[in-house]
Amino acid sequence: MKNCRTDLAIEAADLYNKNPDEVKKIDGVTVETDEIKGIKITHVEITNKNGEEAIGKKQGNYITIESPKIRDNDEDAIAATSQILADKLREILHLNKKSTVLAVGLGNWNVTPDALGPKVVSNLKVTRHLFEYVPEHIDENTRSVCAVSPGVLGITGIETSEIIKGITDMVKPDVIIAIDALASRKTNRISTTIQIADTGITPGSGIGNKRKGLDKDYLGVPVIAIGVPTVVDAATVANDAIELLIENIKMLSDKNSAMNKLADSFDIEHRYPLIKEVLTPYVGDLIVTPKEVDGIIEEVSLIIADAINDALFGSKAG
Repeated sequence: MKNCRTDLAIEAADLYNKNPDEVKKIDGVTVETDEIKGIKITHVEITNKNGEEAIGKKQGNYITIESPKIRDNDEDAIAATSQILADKLREILHLNKKSTVLAVGLGNWNVTPDALGPKVVSNLKVTRHLFEYVPEHIDENTRSVCAVSPGVLGITGIETSEIIKGITDMVKPDVIIAIDALASRKTNRISTTIQIADTGITPGSGIGNKRKGLDKDYLGVPVIAIGVPTVVDAATVANDAIELLIENIKMLSDKNSAMNKLADSFDIEHRYPLIKEVLTPYVGDLIVTPKEVDGIIEEVSLIIADAINDALFGSKAG
């Protein structure tokens, strides 16, 4: 389980047991699900150290919004997803009218699958400068919002965490919203799943390139992370193909046949490390993304930006 690359708490919980419903029985982990307009919402809460160790995620709240129809550019699904995301952000942010918010678009704008954060930030409504330069034109409901895309270590030569720490110490925001591209262990989650977490974020963790985490312990203010899976590793793609093959074997074989018993024994715990062992000498840690990733990033970044603008100002940017 620990070898499977994923940034999603819901997937880490699923991997703990073959039956995701059994996760509810883990001491320190609660899972609640809801559905609105065909969009599945899962709230995973980790409440103690046992829960942390069981699924490998920090104590806190993880809200996952699964909206498969946004991949088909379904306008109703897109609008509903953005609205649900805005509502969940309002619940988790705990802001007042005088709160200052710093939005951080993590990632490399030169690499399309990693450009989600900068794309979102470019569509946000920023207002902090108005309070100093044109205070007479500020509506009483306007909240102070600033945003930055700090780039990545390979571009700046500076750890992203150090840049954000310096900005935080100067700006002194009440909360930070960090947006980043994530890695998933399921190809069907790419672009269709959004995760919100109140535990902060560790850039690059899903692809094995961990940097220093952005969280309250380091930055001194709460960090709300928003992420969307845009990549999977090659072993995940191969694993999905084998999983589909196993499902077909089970459907076509007699329950007590040797083939069926073999399929039952070849679970994720054994399957994934074997696939990695076969692939690594030839492709290394290959990360893959859909060929239409440009459109995916464009569409999903607008969904997230609209939701953040709605949560912070009560209206979409325009």
